[in-house]
Amino acid sequence: MRPVLRLEGVRLRYGTLVAVDGLTLEARGGEILGLLGPNGAGKTTTVGLATGVLQPDEGRVEIAGAGPPSTPLARRRLGVAPQSLAVYEALTGRENLDFFASLHGLDGAARRERVLLALEFVGLADRAKDRVSAYSGGMKRRLNLAAAIVHDPEIVLLDEPTVGVDPQSRGLIFENVLALRDRGRAILYTTHYMEEAERLCDRVAIVDHGRLLAEGTVAALVAAHGGEGVRSVRVERARLEDVFLHLTGRHLRD
Repeated sequence: MRPVLRLEGVRLRYGTLVAVDGLTLEARGGEILGLLGPNGAGKTTTVGLATGVLQPDEGRVEIAGAGPPSTPLARRRLGVAPQSLAVYEALTGRENLDFFASLHGLDGAARRERVLLALEFVGLADRAKDRVSAYSGGMKRRLNLAAAIVHDPEIVLLDEPTVGVDPQSRGLIFENVLALRDRGRAILYTTHYMEEAERLCDRVAIVDHGRLLAEGTVAALVAAHGGEGVRSVRVERARLEDVFLHLTGRHLRD
């Protein structure tokens, strides 16, 4: 699998606060890379750097064959579903996607086709004419994903895409993410849900205070950091949650 998004030695400060501290990551085509960390770990900041919305103080971000993500050529290859919903509630689902498709230069029949495909992909074709203000939270999250992929990008950045959704919408979003991977897309998936990382991700990067603490498959991380997981009189297999707590600490951070 070839790297299509790479962050190399990236550092970003806000005054005296180091939000991202020498981070090196790469996302590959046909792979889901999970970015796992507690609140305030730097996950959303990393997405901002990967999209070119934020510029690093040090290091570089590269879209393979297109340069940094701040360039128009690179941005056309990116799709982003931010944690804060980027949809317009006064518009219908179809009007939202039509608008976002137009921003990527799609027009005419090609735009209409991509909008319909994106609505069908997230299971909203039957609600395309309804205003988003009438959508449930889960439907809005699915439309947020549709807006990210309406232009058929090569790299999809998903920042906590299942926050606050119902189990049915969450399951459908999982199916969508796996389908995108199977189509060869590179996916960067930020989450603090252990079960999501275990279920979806081909590799997991655990971050805290903007630093990369560990990276690898779930099995490799458990083998390296999970120990034997002694919980009572019997020995259980360690889980990704054990690795996470071992690396980031057990104290609560809000």
